[in-house]
Amino acid sequence: MKEKTKYNTGKLLSKINTPEDLRKLKKNQLQHVANELRQYIIDVVSEKGGHLGASLGVVELTVALHYVFNTPEDQLVWDVGHQAYGHKILTGRKKLFPTNRKYNGLSGFPKRNESVYDTFGVGHSSTSISAALGMAIASKSDGENKRQHIAVIGDGSMTAGIAFEALNHAGAENTNLLVILNDNCMSIDPAVGALKEYLTDISTSHTYNKAKNKLWRILGKISKFGKTAQKIAKKVEGAVKSTILGESNYFESLNFRYFGPIDGHDTKHLVSVLNDLKKIPGPKILHCLTVKGKGYKPAEEGDTTKWHAPGIFNKNTGEIVTGSYKKTPPKYQDVFGDSIVELANRNKNIVGVTPAMLSGSSLKKMMEVFPERTFDVGIAEQHAVTFSAGMSTLGKIPFCNIYSTFMQRAYDQVIHDVAIQNLNVVFCLDRGGLVGADGATHHGAFDLSYFRCIPNMIVSAPMNEQELRNLMFTSQLPNQGPFSIRYPRGSGVMIDWKTPFKEIKIGKGRLISDGDEIAVLSIGHAGNFVTGARNELKKEGINIAHYDMRFVKPLDEDLLHKICKKHLFIITIEDGCVKGGFGSAILEFMSSNDYSNKTRLLGIPDKFVNHGTQAELYNECFYNEDALIKTIHSVLENSNKQQAV
Repeated sequence: MKEKTKYNTGKLLSKINTPEDLRKLKKNQLQHVANELRQYIIDVVSEKGGHLGASLGVVELTVALHYVFNTPEDQLVWDVGHQAYGHKILTGRKKLFPTNRKYNGLSGFPKRNESVYDTFGVGHSSTSISAALGMAIASKSDGENKRQHIAVIGDGSMTAGIAFEALNHAGAENTNLLVILNDNCMSIDPAVGALKEYLTDISTSHTYNKAKNKLWRILGKISKFGKTAQKIAKKVEGAVKSTILGESNYFESLNFRYFGPIDGHDTKHLVSVLNDLKKIPGPKILHCLTVKGKGYKPAEEGDTTKWHAPGIFNKNTGEIVTGSYKKTPPKYQDVFGDSIVELANRNKNIVGVTPAMLSGSSLKKMMEVFPERTFDVGIAEQHAVTFSAGMSTLGKIPFCNIYSTFMQRAYDQVIHDVAIQNLNVVFCLDRGGLVGADGATHHGAFDLSYFRCIPNMIVSAPMNEQELRNLMFTSQLPNQGPFSIRYPRGSGVMIDWKTPFKEIKIGKGRLISDGDEIAVLSIGHAGNFVTGARNELKKEGINIAHYDMRFVKPLDEDLLHKICKKHLFIITIEDGCVKGGFGSAILEFMSSNDYSNKTRLLGIPDKFVNHGTQAELYNECFYNEDALIKTIHSVLENSNKQQAV
């Protein structure tokens, strides 16, 4: 997708097409570049949407990194990638930036096949240190001893287990690795946990930082003194930290040289510090204090969660465009949030758990009513699952809400800690299916497939808001075992959805509408595509049957026997991967029972789907209303041809 930019890029930024152009500037011009870069991001994102707060918070840091380091030769790895808009603009994608997150446009995240400056594809959090360390060791083994490797990671991402594992390993390797801790005390929701408190202690201890700076001024630069003075300095510095902070620096206990905290918005100082750090061998960490949304008052002072990805907004007033005020169906996540509060009022054993998605999952609603029964464990999916398992052993019923794509990170824990022990843990998988503009790293494509092969696991998906409520109610009834409920991003289909709770019999589907020789079997929200297609086909005199199966595991075998005996043609549709998914489960049943019905499977094909609107992606993957109509026409046409022969 090409789009001629109508946006003013500024006097200096307009001349920067690569970091080489940036490096031709004088140091005193860099803040001006940062100002123009920030304004360009605001101009574009206000009209096109995207992740705003994170990118604004690292503008100065981005400029300084590309100015000091010889990218792409030096390897720069961004964690998650929400903050990489400035990076993309400075690395040859300035004119294409208005296509960001649009169908066939730039990805909203760093992507290796998009640019040589995107050294590692990201989207999930906390991978940058591991990736950069892998690069550093690979460079060392190739004799590339001058190449630098920089991982930029936020304080929220630093809470994940993989980040700790990487730090532990990196401390034992003598490589050119620089970890930049972008500390804004904020992930999508406020950062939680002991590490957050520790970072706050460091960043706010003016006494310690003043003493440290004085110490290094006295000693001078390390390079002038040699290893002996280096060791002495380290001991003295450690003593200062122990006295003032009451403990030694956590990072230095892992054999990292710690520097900071410093102002992440002081471009000149950042350049100076980074130039010094290039000369220091071994693993290092630079602690930068930044402000999420820096330079744009509404984002800087407003709700940081809202301004993480605000959608379209008026850049002059800060007013977010909300669209029509017409009454519409709610988002599935809000149905979950309201329903779990209702259920928690009825069942004192229900608890809510989420890995740093308190707002996104709407579990925030339960936090407001039952703070003592709601747990945000930080970006730690593995811990969230095993933590839920632990609570379940003592009679609690955890509703563990994790986005489908992030659930992949805790797959072992689901099997080992929940399923084997047959514990009553409810997995609410938000963002199941194609999620839209976030693209391949965020699509919930695989959960139906990877969950249905686990013994003891119940795998379900509601067709609408009412079904979601009823599945949630059913899942908290006694001795259900591991129970998965997946639902999509975005709105449902019901205005009046808040109906009384009703138990759904496990493994039982339902007939939505009867029909003739063609039966369409759906799972989840995709069933609404069938409703629309059926109405259009009826106008042509084509009457199809529609069955909402509700469960991928266990399958409603009684219903399937009736379907296979009654209907010659069977079409399955799912908002998930076809390989190993719902359709595959139907074929397995047919094979085991010697049925030979002609069958078509609609769903996500065997590929990683890029970004676009959900409607655009459903169309690309051929499982929307139009795709179903075309498939049915094709089935009937082929049948008529065979009958004519």
